[in-house]
Amino acid sequence: MKEYNQLVANQRSFFRSEATKSIDFRVEQLKKLKSVLQKNEAFLMEAIHLDFQKSEFDTYTNELGLVYSDINEAIKKIKRWSKTKRVCTNLMNFPAKSYIIPEPLGVSLVIGAWNYPYQLAFAPVVAAITAGCTVILKPSELPSNTSRAMAKIVNENFNENYFTVVEGGIPETTSILEQKFDKIFFTGSSKVGKIVYQAAAKHLTPVTLELGGKSPAFVTESCHIKMTAKRLVWAKFLNAGQTCIAPDYFFVHRSIKKEFIAAVIVEIQRSAFSLENGNYVQIVNEQNVNRLVQMIDPSKVIFGGKYDVTKRLIEPTIIDNVSFDDAIMQEEIFGPLLPIIEYEDISQAINYVKQGEKPLSCYVFTSNSAIKNRILKEISFGGGGVNEAIMHITTSNLPFGGVGASGMGSYHGEAGFKAFSHFKSIMDKPTWMELNLKYSPRTAGKLNLIKKILS
Repeated sequence: MKEYNQLVANQRSFFRSEATKSIDFRVEQLKKLKSVLQKNEAFLMEAIHLDFQKSEFDTYTNELGLVYSDINEAIKKIKRWSKTKRVCTNLMNFPAKSYIIPEPLGVSLVIGAWNYPYQLAFAPVVAAITAGCTVILKPSELPSNTSRAMAKIVNENFNENYFTVVEGGIPETTSILEQKFDKIFFTGSSKVGKIVYQAAAKHLTPVTLELGGKSPAFVTESCHIKMTAKRLVWAKFLNAGQTCIAPDYFFVHRSIKKEFIAAVIVEIQRSAFSLENGNYVQIVNEQNVNRLVQMIDPSKVIFGGKYDVTKRLIEPTIIDNVSFDDAIMQEEIFGPLLPIIEYEDISQAINYVKQGEKPLSCYVFTSNSAIKNRILKEISFGGGGVNEAIMHITTSNLPFGGVGASGMGSYHGEAGFKAFSHFKSIMDKPTWMELNLKYSPRTAGKLNLIKKILS
């Protein structure tokens, strides 16, 4: 507790020195972070392999490569994002000028998630550095090797008064959340998100919450069945389903269900998901394996279903004839279990989703524009895709975030810069002239003129 007090105080002192507000300083730190990550790639690859048996290919493509891309964009665009922006001034304030000055919020806390430990830790860190904040990063303790690896490479290369990693579990996280921060960024479950939000409220600290939820995929009768199966199988079983924006369950139209399921099975078999093939990973721990196993109704399994608790592996599993009352539909799956819910009336399917919490993502596979537009219009969700899944996270021009129970706030690209910034509004008025409208005496003529200006 005392140690965290001092750490936050030291970072606040460093922030108040104005050093982080220099664009050159921020660019230098971004370049340094990229260099540190690249020099330690082998070390980071080894650590995540110990935690998940994750391959080098997957670690680069859906972890480190995305962070490098974020850094490159930030370096390229930081001057434009940080520039004072002129805006129009209304006639009441003639002859003033108005502008908005972006400024960093200050000392920030980033709490990372375990499922993509590097990407979900360093992506918000990049945003915080770009905005000019200091950063305390608290990685998830569940993948212990990646947590230690991040702590080692960051703490050996950065001044802790500017950017540091603190490790620990629930007691440490609870203690650090008692401190007063200027910004908290959390990625994780809705349950823990509520705890973070409550802690932040005590200090009126702004929060970005990147949570989760049961994200649907609509497979309509007009979809391209083979391509839909190909893209959805990849998205569902990437990282063994441990992806916050993975399609949680599939709504499949009755007329194509049999053909679609056959195409999904063919695609799973073709993909040959396994640790040996480098396209699969372990479940994070035995507790989560057991949680997932409890969701499996053996009578409804039509493909897969095998698991090994000690090896923390569950094979891709298709569960058919699922209803919203089944255990698997009561919480976010976060694993390689694929429930299929048959529908015939699109209105009924849409209403099912609308009755629940707002999902983080939604995916629509169709060639019918009317159905596509209806789903996109009627269902509130964080982000998603049409005839694609998950890939919206890879373009920084699309702000990434949830809505309602799936989160608040967004980041990636300029949205990340904004998440860690305050935009200061300024009216700048010269002294050589002043309209007399707001001053006494308050006359009928002045009031009529004001009405003409404002109406």
